[in-house]
Amino acid sequence: MMKYIFTLLCLIGFSAYAQDDLLKELDKETKDSSNVSATFKGTRIINLQSIENPAGKDLIFLISHRFGRLNEGISEFFGLDQATIRLGLEYGITDNIAIGLGRSSLNKTLDGFAKIKILKQTADNRIPLSVSWFSSIAATTLSYSSPDKDDYTQGRMAYTHQLLLARKFSSKFSFQVSPTFVHRNLVATPQDPNQVFAVAMGGRYKFTKRLALTAEYIPTLTKMPNNTQSLSLGLDIETGGHVFQLHFTNSQGMIDRYFIPETSGLWEKGDIYFGFNVARVFTLGKK
Repeated sequence: MMKYIFTLLCLIGFSAYAQDDLLKELDKETKDSSNVSATFKGTRIINLQSIENPAGKDLIFLISHRFGRLNEGISEFFGLDQATIRLGLEYGITDNIAIGLGRSSLNKTLDGFAKIKILKQTADNRIPLSVSWFSSIAATTLSYSSPDKDDYTQGRMAYTHQLLLARKFSSKFSFQVSPTFVHRNLVATPQDPNQVFAVAMGGRYKFTKRLALTAEYIPTLTKMPNNTQSLSLGLDIETGGHVFQLHFTNSQGMIDRYFIPETSGLWEKGDIYFGFNVARVFTLGKK
């Protein structure tokens, strides 16, 4: 766990050299355009993809981290002795098209995605919503317990498709709804469905220039006998070139194929994971 903390401290140190105008760029409404900007502060609300993309030729290095469950008590230092992590890269091919790659320690999962902006909300409400399409593919690389399954490559794959619909109601409040479809080629038990439909919801309320509250709720429309609904609460903190997202969630996984159909924690029983996202933006080439 110390190496993850060291990595975080190194990134915090970089903030002294961050571009001073990044927060202004995130916060302002574009002066020469009628498009509404900065609906959310990052490409994630908490777990969910947000409507935001990295700008064209920008590369985002994203660290997502979960400690263990709070209810594991003092023997596990209330979960702080454990760690699950995802390292990701997201690149803006253009302002409207982004691609990403990531690797999660949970089940040693590799994932890749594409996100395309379809519509942008305008300040005059001529277009009342921002709309994007998101598709991802994920593959577990953890060895199966049954040797005869090790060569079954297709069983390792899962696919997610989302339509992201977001509106910035004011400079303080933004809300997003994301109809979602997840397909898993292989599931744990015969009772678990391969195909899962859900309607993910997330919002942000900004109460100071640098602080905002965030929340997510992801009810599944498909009957899930072995899973619960993902519920997360968070705090966004903006500092220089970084946006730190601190959160509490009942989902251990940090990609869609895990936190939508495979959340099992119960808030009322203390199955709560403390975690964070931290993003660093690098500009490659001329704008």
